[in-house]
Amino acid sequence: MRGWLRDTAGGLPATYWYLWAGLLINRVGGFAVLFLSLYLTAQRGASAALAGLVVGTYGIGGVIGTLAGGVLADRWGRRRTLVWSHLACAVVLGSLALATDLWVIAVLCALLGLGQSMPGPAFVAAITDMVPAARRSRAFNLEFWAFNIGTAGASLVAGLLAEWSYVGLFLLDGLSSLIAGLVFALKLPETLPAPGFVAVKTRGMRTVLSDRIFLVFAGLTLLQALLYTQTSTIVPLAMRADGLSPSAYGTMTALAGALIVLGQLFVPRLIDRHRKARVLAVAQAAMAAGFAVLIVADRLPAYLAAAAIWTVGSMLAAPPNAEINSELAPPALRGRYQAVFYLTYPAASFLAPALGGAGLQYLGSAHWAVVAGVGVVASALHLVAGPSRERHVASIRAETAATALPDAASR
Repeated sequence: MRGWLRDTAGGLPATYWYLWAGLLINRVGGFAVLFLSLYLTAQRGASAALAGLVVGTYGIGGVIGTLAGGVLADRWGRRRTLVWSHLACAVVLGSLALATDLWVIAVLCALLGLGQSMPGPAFVAAITDMVPAARRSRAFNLEFWAFNIGTAGASLVAGLLAEWSYVGLFLLDGLSSLIAGLVFALKLPETLPAPGFVAVKTRGMRTVLSDRIFLVFAGLTLLQALLYTQTSTIVPLAMRADGLSPSAYGTMTALAGALIVLGQLFVPRLIDRHRKARVLAVAQAAMAAGFAVLIVADRLPAYLAAAAIWTVGSMLAAPPNAEINSELAPPALRGRYQAVFYLTYPAASFLAPALGGAGLQYLGSAHWAVVAGVGVVASALHLVAGPSRERHVASIRAETAATALPDAASR
């Protein structure tokens, strides 16, 4: 067991673990978005469709924040972007705890989406900067593991706290953002390569937006994000319609987190022998199967079974998604590539609740058949796009080796 742990987590630099710890701290207090739709319907009297639109403003802010975060990560630095975005989130969450008007809440949700999306590109760019290529799959797997350790603990406690005080949830979330920001400020060095370090001619964001292979991959990630975002926006509304309490949703989310905590470290050994496109196809199919269960679900055991199935899919997808993303990005544009990649998540944060709220209201359980169908389509498209993507990654590696670009981790 000790040797397995060394193989799983060994070889990673100390600075990586400060990033990992900051992410874990932030997620332990990450209550707000998970329970925002329930807060709006239960405490502010919003309908399912209106709650979906208000929560959708989080995604609108996230689009702006993600693009800004990518540019800032490349120009201003990874560390500064991480520190100030977390501090800004703490202020917004404190304000959200005091807001009562739906329009004010919608504006604050947009600002929260902006602040919480900005760190993503800087976070992944910093990991890519400091971790050697051979260890990045494990680094990204451990990142996903930490994210879900925090989410599992947060959801288990938050489901009970939501029945006592939603205001307390927002304040605790803000406190965790503040602490994470301080960890990054005090312990994280800047990993941005020095000017002139990467000898590659680039055209900024235009280079990213003209990379068709990368954009296809980002589009497929958007389909996956559309499915996954259902779990934090529309699934709780479906459970409420079936007469289940917020604590039941917390239990379901905690189960998903527990499965990841117990099983995620085994994923690299399970998938390393297989092509990434095939792993992603299987992952999408599993997620589709999980949402298909919701067509007939009306009690907690059925929701728990569905969550277990789609969680397995998300566990399999996390390492290859992050690794492919890092492989497709030239060193000089890591922040910008991460920004466009991470746009899929705020876009899904808007589209999933905005469309899903209306879908649940007007289609009922048939909504989940549509969601499962999206997963099946994404699975097939990964198999089609995989070969050309693998050839493109190979050409990037050959070009990088030919120009003798030094790796940031070797400095």
